[in-house]
Amino acid sequence: MIIGGQAVLLYGEPRLTRDIDITLGINIDRLNDILLLAKELSLKPIPKEIESFVKQTMVLPAIDETTGIRVDFIFSFTQYELIAIRRARKITIMGEEVAFASPEDLIIHKIFAGRPRDLEDAKSVIIKNKDMDIHYIRSQLKEFDTFSDKKDFLKVFEEILKVLGI
Repeated sequence: MIIGGQAVLLYGEPRLTRDIDITLGINIDRLNDILLLAKELSLKPIPKEIESFVKQTMVLPAIDETTGIRVDFIFSFTQYELIAIRRARKITIMGEEVAFASPEDLIIHKIFAGRPRDLEDAKSVIIKNKDMDIHYIRSQLKEFDTFSDKKDFLKVFEEILKVLGI
């Protein structure tokens, strides 16, 4: 499922992004399968110590050396990620079906990441997708708060809604 800036292009305000973030819904025990896929796609893994990097970060960053576009394969297998992947929207691009995070799950990912750029992205997605399921977002963020030391994901979302007058 595509998340990050590419999904923001679909649901929010267009902005420059030169990477593609893909949540896989699998554990790192499938790293070799992803390495084979990357090779088939002419993507070169970036880390020198691939296995230790992926174990530490749960991400395999790769690059298309021709275009300079980076692709981050994100290993994820939590119950939430599996639900988000099932909820993904299928969009046809150049004759191929591509799964993009739903607007709701994109907002959740952006709030979880929490950087200023991510929060601005979340705002733009909220503004452009008035029919989204706010209850779903609240329930997922509340669940994240239960298991996180930060415990402020729902509060951040509510503050964004307040600023936007929603």
